Amino acid sequence: MIADLDRAVRGADPDAGLRAVARLRTLVEQLEAEQVAAARRNGWSWRDIAVRLGVTKQTVHRKHHRAEGA
Repeated sequence: MIADLDRAVRGADPDAGLRAVARLRTLVEQLEAEQVAAARRNGWSWRDIAVRLGVTKQTVHRKHHRAEGA
């Protein structure tokens, strides 16, 4: 998968490159959700998580608080 993404990003085909960007966005969102959930399970505050992500506490809470109740 990494090699495919690397080829798409460095290649001349904008369709492949844009598809790679979309896939990377999806992967980043999944990774963030998993790591935020793990941090919360380990007792991290919303503020601590926000600092690590470089966003405000309100932003990270708004984006991820529903997953806690699920």
